[in-house]
Amino acid sequence: MPLLTKQQSIGAYTVAFPIKDSTYAETYRVKDTSGKNYFMKLFNYAKLHHTQFDENGEVLEPVISKQLNHPNLTHYHDSGELVLNGQKIAYIIYDFISGETLAQKTGRERGCSVYEAKQYVLGVLEGVKFLHGLPNPVIHNELTTENIMLDMKDNNPKIIDFGYARFLSQSRKAFQKDGLNPFYMAPETFNGIFTFQSDIYAVGAMLYHLLFGLPPYFVTIPQYQADMNAMVEVVMRERQKPLPMLIRDKPGMDEQLVNTLRKALANDVDSRFKTAEEFIKALNNEMMVEAMPSQNKSQPKRKEAERQRTGNGFADVAGMDDLKEQMRLDVINALNNPEKYKEYGVTIPNGMLLYGPPGCGKTFFAKKFAEEVGFNFMVKTPADLKSRYVNATQENIKAMFDEAYENAPTIIFIDEINELVPDRNSDIHEMAESAVNEMLSQMDRTGEKGVFVIGASNLPQKIDTAILRAGRLEKHFYVGPPDFTARKLLFEMYLKTRKALDFGIHYDKLANMTENYVSADIQFIVDDAARKALSRHEKITMQILEETIMSKRPSLTAEQIRQYEVVKDKFEGFATHTPERKPIGFK
Repeated sequence: MPLLTKQQSIGAYTVAFPIKDSTYAETYRVKDTSGKNYFMKLFNYAKLHHTQFDENGEVLEPVISKQLNHPNLTHYHDSGELVLNGQKIAYIIYDFISGETLAQKTGRERGCSVYEAKQYVLGVLEGVKFLHGLPNPVIHNELTTENIMLDMKDNNPKIIDFGYARFLSQSRKAFQKDGLNPFYMAPETFNGIFTFQSDIYAVGAMLYHLLFGLPPYFVTIPQYQADMNAMVEVVMRERQKPLPMLIRDKPGMDEQLVNTLRKALANDVDSRFKTAEEFIKALNNEMMVEAMPSQNKSQPKRKEAERQRTGNGFADVAGMDDLKEQMRLDVINALNNPEKYKEYGVTIPNGMLLYGPPGCGKTFFAKKFAEEVGFNFMVKTPADLKSRYVNATQENIKAMFDEAYENAPTIIFIDEINELVPDRNSDIHEMAESAVNEMLSQMDRTGEKGVFVIGASNLPQKIDTAILRAGRLEKHFYVGPPDFTARKLLFEMYLKTRKALDFGIHYDKLANMTENYVSADIQFIVDDAARKALSRHEKITMQILEETIMSKRPSLTAEQIRQYEVVKDKFEGFATHTPERKPIGFK
């Protein structure tokens, strides 16, 4: 319920009608005694946050607004305070802007051209330049399309709403982030830091929003809105991905503009434009902006990489001897002796697929393989690469391979690869089909460029067959439950570092007791046995290990393992498990 009603008088002003209200303020269109329109913002002192007052106890927004004298800023007219219905109220009067917000215009017209977006943002940057150039500089802190009014007379953008604005000289304790749009907030503002560069990030987000229809790194996060920390984590995790350029072929969308966007939206504050003036010059092509280092395609690729082995490599892998030997022959030796392999015209394969039941060590093997090789290792999941944005998944895939080539020799490990490259003959969205096409394109002759791709999947039958052909993921290895020897080695490996281990552990018996147990099950058994021994103040004995095995069923049933073996046979073309034909005729 608004505090004021139509025709109610507030000093020299009469309410025409209410506009909107927020948690701490209400806004109205009012008229003075001559009938001229103004915009009034009403503050309830009891609802203001302590950061919205200056050191003298004055409401901060009127104090800041009195200095606003620029064509791209809302213009201060008057302010005061009164008691209304027993409540102390402050108000500020601005010149009325006849027009609509930038958000309303672009929503109504469903976007804008590159030229229009640049003109609007250039106007906003002129206003920001004025604010930052004041004797006591002002940081707006809430620059979004909602807070830019377009004057109907000249379509000139004007920055409004200084409720979150602060003087640069104020302590970070004066910053209030609750209620701000997280997609416009610079990384440092989540920690309460506001600077020139945080306003510049917000203007970069505005430009991106105008060009592509969504803020940068947009994700749907309604479930996190009540938990600011969880929301921040989601947003910042999304920002670790390459900035997607959703419509690269939009008229006027050149490399200079792409580089300008990436610089304005850099996570590292030192990589951003230092001033609004720099940003203006970049948009006017008066200052050329080079590609960000991580996206710079012109950097020379490293011819040789220094081998920096960490960890124990294959020494930590129990069993899988055939697979380890194959990887030494096909990849490790080729990476370490390129000249020798070149004599025979042999390069490393493009990639391989590890498939089989969950928990059998596919991811573990890939990590240990990287340790054994000692070269650059990249771990990716479909969640890292897939995006709801048009063309963004392809951009992410391309960026992944560009990074791999720059740091070659590189091993790329993609877990659950069936989610990234599903079979195009199945019922999939056209965006998923585009991602498959991009992977096919990027995987062409990767081995010659020093990049080896490992895909892991529990569902190989759902992977697009073109990815599995020669020249892509051409090597296929089934990773099933460990056999007797591997289970014995797993127990030895997981137990040998435990100082509280008792004598007399019968590893053959442990291996016999755990048939059909996967690698993850065996690790759980050892860890759980150790916890039991600790709680009893005993050593890890054979008896405790046996008790733990008896209380832990295997993750996979015999029937599930049989089904995976059927998939293996079909996938490898053997079809040994032919289903029984049903008889034809009358019963």
